[in-house]
Amino acid sequence: MSEISSAGARLRELLTERSAVVAPGVFDGLSAALTASAGFRAAYLSGAAVAAATGLPDVGLATQTEFVRQLDLVAGRLDVPVIADADTGFGDVTHTYRTVQLYERAGAAAIQLEDQEFPKRCGHLEGKRVVDAEEFARTIEAAAEARRDPDTVLIGRTDACATLGFDEAVRRVNLYAEAGADLVFLEAPRTIDEVRQVPSRVTAPALFNLVPRGKTPVLELAELAELGYAVVIMPGLCVGSAASAMRSALERAARGDVGTQGQDSPRSMFDALGLPFWENLRERYAGEPARA
Repeated sequence: MSEISSAGARLRELLTERSAVVAPGVFDGLSAALTASAGFRAAYLSGAAVAAATGLPDVGLATQTEFVRQLDLVAGRLDVPVIADADTGFGDVTHTYRTVQLYERAGAAAIQLEDQEFPKRCGHLEGKRVVDAEEFARTIEAAAEARRDPDTVLIGRTDACATLGFDEAVRRVNLYAEAGADLVFLEAPRTIDEVRQVPSRVTAPALFNLVPRGKTPVLELAELAELGYAVVIMPGLCVGSAASAMRSALERAARGDVGTQGQDSPRSMFDALGLPFWENLRERYAGEPARA
């Protein structure tokens, strides 16, 4: 069985649990390594985080090439399924078709596509606009055809709740499920009642986007699991925490405080990145003793 097939199959097994499997947002080798060492069962390549790592806001500026490069990096670093954000597919249906092929090749277990107009915006910003639902359903059909591996999970996301209302958003994700989406993502429900309704009103396993201080109320993971959500992504967990810590450290340094508060030692950080493995390999084959 290929790596792509095994990753997709493992993710499908997790989806059947409907247990709110948590997938932290990753965007580079360091965030992937730390996520792996923390023992999570899945990870989420966050479009917002990928954009932020290139120094850009999440408004459709990061390219397909940049996403694929980061996906290849994190999927190669993780032994758990990677759910990969593919924005709007980076163009029309032909671009989406190629995006699916490139993402599978790079190691995605799941590929997330959304029905926003291009250029898209973060789901928790104002000013989003969506395409015709039937048009996007045909895009999902094309994405399903593009898969080389039927176990690769397709995610159909709608951002219609903000402009067209909750009921239309529910209709859309059910349409996308009918077109071939294996997992549905209703972005930014606005009330706790809407959050609680989603799993029972959709016809495919549901994904919840946990964004503190975003547009959606935050529920506890235990309640999300009880409601029947299959996956909970936390796209800003790594990049948001890193940005906050870096900002704080830089502000202290700018004031002349060069203390080490909050910093790992070099050894601790490198151990999280797999240093013991590489030292052991060198010791076994090159005859070099491991160093403390």
